[in-house]
Amino acid sequence: MVEHRTSPSDDRAQPVESARSAPWGLPAGATTRARRYAAGLDRIGLFTAVLFFLQSLAPSLLPRDWVVQAIVSGIGLFGGYGVGVAVSWTVRILRVPSPPDRVRAGIWRALGVLSAVTIPVFLWMSATWQSEIRHAVGMEGARRHHYVCVLLLSALIAAALLETARGLRWLWRILDRRIRRLLPPVVSGTIAAVVVAAAVVAVMNDVVAAEVRRVAESTFSASDELTAPDVVRPTSAYRSGAPGSLVPWDTLGKDGRTFVGTGPTAHDITALTGRPAVEPVRVYVGRASAGTPQERADLVVAELRRTHADRRAVLAVAGTTGRGWIPPGSVDPLEYTSSGDTAVAAMQYSYFPSWVSFLVDSSVSQDAGRVLFDTVHAYWASLPAGRRPKLVVFGSSLGAFGTMSAFDSIRDIATRTDAALFIGPPHSTDLWRSIVAHRVPGSPEVLPVIGDGREVRFFSRASDLRDPDGTLGHPRIAIAQHGSDAIVWWSPTLIWRRPDWLREPRARDVSRSMRWFPWVTFWQLTTDQMVSTKAPPGYGHNYGPELITGWLALLHPPDWTTADTRKLTERMLAE
Repeated sequence: MVEHRTSPSDDRAQPVESARSAPWGLPAGATTRARRYAAGLDRIGLFTAVLFFLQSLAPSLLPRDWVVQAIVSGIGLFGGYGVGVAVSWTVRILRVPSPPDRVRAGIWRALGVLSAVTIPVFLWMSATWQSEIRHAVGMEGARRHHYVCVLLLSALIAAALLETARGLRWLWRILDRRIRRLLPPVVSGTIAAVVVAAAVVAVMNDVVAAEVRRVAESTFSASDELTAPDVVRPTSAYRSGAPGSLVPWDTLGKDGRTFVGTGPTAHDITALTGRPAVEPVRVYVGRASAGTPQERADLVVAELRRTHADRRAVLAVAGTTGRGWIPPGSVDPLEYTSSGDTAVAAMQYSYFPSWVSFLVDSSVSQDAGRVLFDTVHAYWASLPAGRRPKLVVFGSSLGAFGTMSAFDSIRDIATRTDAALFIGPPHSTDLWRSIVAHRVPGSPEVLPVIGDGREVRFFSRASDLRDPDGTLGHPRIAIAQHGSDAIVWWSPTLIWRRPDWLREPRARDVSRSMRWFPWVTFWQLTTDQMVSTKAPPGYGHNYGPELITGWLALLHPPDWTTADTRKLTERMLAE
């Protein structure tokens, strides 16, 4: 609504915006300020921002709710706008002639109408794609009406990022003007840009990162002192932290106490298989149990000696995730299929969850993996040749990343171990990348074939471990990876390069509609990592009963039956 006021000194009607003219109860002038803000945006930047926004709605590996989608789309909007601004800047520098004003205005009106049509259509299609992804991983469909909010929240996120960038540009201009008094413009602009970039990096590294690390260290170390509900101190002499153990219970950390305080007992194993079993040995050393990684590894060996691990059929070295977690689904099947005749050794190297540990200092995981395996291997090698148990190594996620760092090659693993199981290793794992790079030509990246499959076997489900005649294979190394596991497939190279797993036929659990887009796919998988462990068993980063067959293929226990596999699968899915 527009009112007209006149004054004695001016008899012309002056339009004045009424407070009632602002929609949705906004303050008077709010819409005017919004229009002015929009008018100040770069037109090419707006065009590329819309393109990136539409691309961000395309399907990814895992389903996500509308808030996560808005984060992905907001970052896509900002990134697309930045690309458009860079194009505009280049056009001005090259003095490319622009079309007449009338033609240019017509083009932008047409693009505005096109955007008004395509954005709602793509939001609707995005909900359809999300339902398709959810069905691919065994989940219910998405709710379409939630996606109405995606556009608004993503625009707010993009605006916040844009204002941050403008603040840095303002700082650059101030420095440029000051330096220009002494130096030529090209030199002053370059120096100002370098100074601003260095300041941002310094603040992020020396101030923000250091403070985040300090707060995280304090927070997570405090939570590490807690004990999970229903976890009590073990009384068995075969568990670290029990009376008589060399490792005090209160130094094990939260996940360490969970590891030694839970898991199948001899009674549980016998109840499932109907065959006699022995009490499994679980050795664990917390970060607070000893000062250095080597001291902790030495304490692990001392515990192995105390629990007479040399008398077991299998001695397993387990890699842990950031703060020391060992997924039950990776270790319980080993103990069940071996009738409890096992000794599992592990140690904690960080107070941080895996994602924090990986970002802050992933080398800590690698160092811990090498130290622990080398120390246990030296103990194992000191045993009489005829009395040594089978030496196996396993790890999940960051635990696989650290454990694989203890080896230089496939041959090194085969020489120093009897079997190895690696579960969902991150894409940055050097040995994993080397193995995949040497796959048989024509075999897909999501399920590569290595040689004749006798030494290394990749699997996504139990059937992948069987030979064409249906018999269970007998590899030395088994690597579990799902096609929908973003932790396996995330890489910075997604920003500029389409990966093989999106060039090749899709994995069974990946949407056929998924496509690669520069920048956008990188951010999609970045957010997919946040929800990867929440996928149903057998999808994403949630590895389930297929690990039973993984251990069976590596060790081939003589008395294990198909009925045992069925019962253990039911037990794992029920927990």
